[in-house]
This record gives sequence, structure tokens and C-alpha cells, in this order.
Amino acid sequence: MRLTLDSLIVLDAIDRHGSFAAAAEVLHRTPSAVTYAVQKLEEDLGIQIFDRSGHRAKLTEAGGELLREGRRLLRAADELENRAKRVATGYEVELRVAVDDLIGVERLLPLVEEFYRTEACGTRVRLSTEVYGGTWDALASQRCDLAIGVPAEGPGGGGYTTQPLGEVEWRFVVAPAHPLASAQEPIPSAELLRHRAVSVADSSRHLAPRTSGLLTGQDVLTVPSMRAKLVAQLSGLGVGYLPKAMAEDMAGTGRLVIKVVEESRPPQQVFTAWRTADRGKALHWFVQRLNDDQARARLMAGI
Repeated sequence: MRLTLDSLIVLDAIDRHGSFAAAAEVLHRTPSAVTYAVQKLEEDLGIQIFDRSGHRAKLTEAGGELLREGRRLLRAADELENRAKRVATGYEVELRVAVDDLIGVERLLPLVEEFYRTEACGTRVRLSTEVYGGTWDALASQRCDLAIGVPAEGPGGGGYTTQPLGEVEWRFVVAPAHPLASAQEPIPSAELLRHRAVSVADSSRHLAPRTSGLLTGQDVLTVPSMRAKLVAQLSGLGVGYLPKAMAEDMAGTGRLVIKVVEESRPPQQVFTAWRTADRGKALHWFVQRLNDDQARARLMAGI
């Protein structure tokens, strides 16, 4: 290859500092060595890189294009070098974190900010949202390294470690104008079966999708997120369970009505999970912080 990183470094120094002599001083080389490097590159590529007719070294059009693209290569090489160093220190190049939609990515941002501030390791953090069993699916299919908010039952075969995150309580709610709003309590399952439910779709791609709080044979409106489920139920498009805090907040303003049903949905335990064999330092940092009572409380507050 005729173009080398070293030759690009020389071109960059000349352009930044305005002359071959100034570039030589910055690079701790002799002016003749810098001049030779440029001449050799011009001969190898068959182009003129600098217009030397004026007092200041000026890039030709071809030289400018070469340096613009060359600087991208220099940045990429520098990033590759830093990534290799990070790996050598035990920190991952990237940590992928899947957060259940029930919790929401925004709740994790203060912890991410703390990680950036205290670790300064250069590890990139990639956040994604999954629904219900989709958090386990993301972990099992290598789409994430850390799953936050997974349900209790993981995929078969083992190989995962979990730690408790918290508990989610549910309330059955309907819109004030819905027929069930005035139904006698507790509402039997046979009566619920006559009305459409709103359900959030499990985001699993490989594992079998999960459902909860639905009756066999019940008409279902499926939506992509808990926020969409709330809006659908506020609109009277169906009935179903919402997290306790969300349900009570909506009931307090009269926008939804909490109803007692004969067979209520039990509280749901949620966990943090990761592959047992993974030993990266960034993963370890997040796992340790999520094992702190206050950190868990902040993450689960208002759910």
C-alpha cells in the first residue's frame, strides 16, 4: 500500500501548522525528512498534494480530498488503538444493556451518567428496550450483555446469573365510560371474557412469546409498549392490568377506574440478569451498582 498512516500524519501536520518547517518541528523530524515524505507520496500516487508557489503550503484540490479522507483513517486508527488498550485493561469496548419497557430506558440514564463520570474507561454503552420475555430473549441471543427487568423464569439450559431488582404490583383498570366501570365487584372471569383486553406484545425474537393477565379466548388489542397500552385503555379500547403506581395515578385524576376482579394478577418479581461467563469490568460495575438498595429503589420508583 502506497498510502501509510505516517504519511497522513505528515500531511495533517503541514496543513495544521502552515509550513513544512513548522510540521517538522512538531513531529520532531528534520525539514528534509518531511519534504522527502511528501515528495515520495506525490510520486507514488502520481498527484500534486501541495501548491508550493506561495509563502504558506497550500493543499491542492486532490491533496485536500486526500487529507479529508485521510483524517478519517487517522481517527479510526486512533480509536482502534484505544479500543485495544481498553480490552487489555478488562473493560469492554461496548456494553449492551436491554431494559424492560415497564422500567424504561430513561430511568437508567442517571446510572449511565455516573458510570461515565466515575469510570472514564471509554466503554461505549448501548441501551435498548425490550418487552416482557424479550429481555431474556435479548440475553439468550447475544443481543445484550445485561438485561434489566427480566421476569423470574429464564430460558432453559442455565448459564445465567440473576439478582433481585424489585416487585411490580398490578391493578385492573377500565375507562370511566366502559361497561365494566359500573360492574359489581369482584368481577368474575366469565364477565371479563366478554370484553376486549389490551396487551403489550412480548418482543422475543427466538424464545416463545409470553403473555400475562389474559383469558383464553378473550379478544385482544396488542400494542407495542406500556405507554401505548395506557393510551388505549384511557380511550376505552379495552381493559387490563397496569402497574399499581400508574393505575392509581390515573384513578386519582378520574381518567381510569380501578376494579376488583375475581382472579387478580399476582405481583411480579423482576430481576437483573447476565451471562455467568461474562467478566467485563463495565458489566461488573453495573451489576454492583444495581445490587445497591438505593439504586434499585430509584429504578423501581413509581412503578
